Amino acid sequence: QVHLVESGGGLVQPGGSLRLSCEASGSIFSIYAQGWYRQAPGKERELVATITNSGNINYEESVKGRFTISRDTAKNTVYLQMNSLKSEDTAVYYCNVMGAAGPLRPVLTYWGQGTQVTVSS
Repeated sequence: QVHLVESGGGLVQPGGSLRLSCEASGSIFSIYAQGWYRQAPGKERELVATITNSGNINYEESVKGRFTISRDTAKNTVYLQMNSLKSEDTAVYYCNVMGAAGPLRPVLTYWGQGTQVTVSS
């Protein structure tokens, strides 16, 4: 029953900003890690940023200093603040969550439906 809902994508000019959000709903019991991935046309899906339940954060090199990942534990929501956007940031962005649906359930990986981010002048 775990379901991820993404929002915040859209069209923006170079240098602009967007904020993506991803809420985990349904029978989620515990979240261990959350992250964002993206896939551009003709390219493989790549890691953008991750945050663990202990607060450890990792960014892809090209987004360091421009993107910020954060979370709201009470809302089971992860955010990606994207500033100084470039044309090469254009891609479909996917939310990823590692969590358990119950106290005795295994930890699984869930994916959002994807949201389009287009950076163009």
